[in-house]
Amino acid sequence: MAESGVPITPELLASFDEASIAELARRLEDDDYLTPFAGLADWHLLRALAIHRPDLARPYVHLVDQEPFDED
Repeated sequence: MAESGVPITPELLASFDEASIAELARRLEDDDYLTPFAGLADWHLLRALAIHRPDLARPYVHLVDQEPFDED
C-alpha cells in the first residue's frame, strides 16, 4: 500500500481497515521486497499504525517490536 517515498499522513492511516492491515502484515512476514527500502517503508507504516491506530495494529505488534541486542 505505502511505497517508498509516500508520506504517512493521517488520511493514509485512517484509510486502513482490518483487511488492508492484514495485507501489510503479510508482506512484512513474507519479507519478499524488491528493495530493502520497500520493506522499511512498510515497517514504518505499521509502526505508525501501531501508534495512531493501536486497536487495529494490536494483532501485528510483534512485527514492530525490536529485540534488544548486544553490540559487543
